[in-house]
Amino acid sequence: MGSTETNGNGPGAEDDRGERGSGEPEAVDRSVDRSQPVEKLHPNESIKAGSGFLRGNVQEGLRDPITGAIPGDATQLTKFHGIYQQDDRDLREERRRKKLEPAYEFMIRVRLPGGVCTPEQWLTLDDLARTRANGTLRLTTRQTFQFHGVLKRNLKPVLQGLHEQLLDTLGACGDVNRGVMATPLPELGKVHEELFQVSKAVSDHLIPRSRAYHEIWLDGEPLYRGPRQDPTDDSNDQVTEEEEPIYGTTYLPRKFKIGFAVPPTNDVDVFTQDLGFIAITEGDRLAGLNVVVGGGMGRTDNEPDTYPRLGDVIGFCPPDRAVEVAEKVVTIQRDYGNRVERKLARMKYTIDRLGLEWFREELHRRLGWSLEEARPYRFETSQDRFGWSRNGDGTLNYTAFIENGRVKDEAGEATNGAEPGPRIMTGLREIARLDVGDFRVTPNQNLILARIPEERAGDVEELLEGYGIAEVTERTQVRRHSMACVGLPTCPLSMAESERYFPELITKVEGLMEEVGLGDRPIVIRMSGCNNGCSRPYVAEVGFSGRAPGKYNMYLGGGFHGERLNRPVLENVDEATILEHLRHLFQAYAQEGEDGEAFGDFAVRAGHVAPVHAGPQFNE
Repeated sequence: MGSTETNGNGPGAEDDRGERGSGEPEAVDRSVDRSQPVEKLHPNESIKAGSGFLRGNVQEGLRDPITGAIPGDATQLTKFHGIYQQDDRDLREERRRKKLEPAYEFMIRVRLPGGVCTPEQWLTLDDLARTRANGTLRLTTRQTFQFHGVLKRNLKPVLQGLHEQLLDTLGACGDVNRGVMATPLPELGKVHEELFQVSKAVSDHLIPRSRAYHEIWLDGEPLYRGPRQDPTDDSNDQVTEEEEPIYGTTYLPRKFKIGFAVPPTNDVDVFTQDLGFIAITEGDRLAGLNVVVGGGMGRTDNEPDTYPRLGDVIGFCPPDRAVEVAEKVVTIQRDYGNRVERKLARMKYTIDRLGLEWFREELHRRLGWSLEEARPYRFETSQDRFGWSRNGDGTLNYTAFIENGRVKDEAGEATNGAEPGPRIMTGLREIARLDVGDFRVTPNQNLILARIPEERAGDVEELLEGYGIAEVTERTQVRRHSMACVGLPTCPLSMAESERYFPELITKVEGLMEEVGLGDRPIVIRMSGCNNGCSRPYVAEVGFSGRAPGKYNMYLGGGFHGERLNRPVLENVDEATILEHLRHLFQAYAQEGEDGEAFGDFAVRAGHVAPVHAGPQFNE
């Protein structure tokens, strides 16, 4: 599945700066040009190498009272700690005119393997969001939480509050393995529990070993004092050598993403991950995992050497060897990923440059054993199932629709006879106070209230209905299958609106569907504010990426269950053009679509868009 093997002589120069773990044999040199001088490396490589294992001048930046920012190179290093420096772009021009610095604020992302948290942890997240951030929580497309609008003075209180609940943000961003995803469905019972434990073990194993996070944010004792100037001088007993046995001093060339899926549900979009695992089950146990490598969504507009790519299935491993497989895959990318051009640094390009068969052989060499042949599997959907469901042990679950992942209260009291809006944040807080079951973030930015005892289900349902959460969950399928990234006003990469605008567009799409007779048909539509694809728009049946305010690229023909890329059909167009194009497509789908045929499948079958069989074809 996914992209085919390509010639190993593609463009781009590399430099092998990773430090191999002890005991690993020397790798066969297959990179394009190992002779590039150090000064040709991307500047981020020098920042990482000189950071003292992610310390840099972060502490000094935090203490600087003159600015709301953490200045200089430290903004690159805070990403490894789960923190992005941003500013309110709605206020940029006004503050510029007043000769004020931008309205700096920070986004904090929690590391939450598999998306599972306790009611007590939810209450802490809710409290920190209301007292230290912008009063909302955001559920992300990688099954975790983000705080937005955090001021510099509140960074340490937020991270320390998380630490008290055994949560952290280490490695949630940066050039390391990011948060590990796993299908959260509670009705999977023992299979979910086994899969969750494997995903957590992989996440824990790939956390950076540096103690910088504990020193800076949790007031831990400083550990690393830098290399000794004189190795024979033992007068300073405080000098401690620190190591990153997996990552080395320069960590990875770029971010790395891992996800675990359980057929028939591909909710984690396993083929979009750098490294994916597909669960193979036998009855109620996890028999093993098919291994998928080389997925990734990011691309750059007007640069045809960049493209989204779906991963390839390369074999099968037992569950107890997943950690070992993950480590060795990461080390291959560490040693062979592009450290010159960051736009070509993801593992998908490493595989397409060096060849899939070479990658498989190198993995087997580093493992010292070979993956077995991949086992059969079948995906049928990538979407969540909403409302109530029952587990084998008699407990119940409720999957709530959280539009674009934003947990907030829409309105307060009713005024002038109008009904109050849904109060999702307050309602979920009250449900958490019941202290039943657990909370699970889905890969589609929704929330599962899981493992609720049957005798308490009535209490939960009363709160769901009283705060409007049940009403929101009953909206159309096309809305419930939609997903958007944050976009403006905070994301510095965003070129157009996404989260704030997308609900309006979906309302107009719903009108079109009703107009042509499609009614409440499920169509997967996703939007990103830029080309990086955080909402995974390139596997949607209809996808959008921002190009400029009010202008988007449109993509068509992805698979309903995440096993096919879509293709660009419109470039840099406005809403009117988008809706007119969709009108013609929806009319044809209503008249010519076959029974049970997904919209993306119809678009390909009917010739409205050519299928993409490999990543490089995306731009053809």
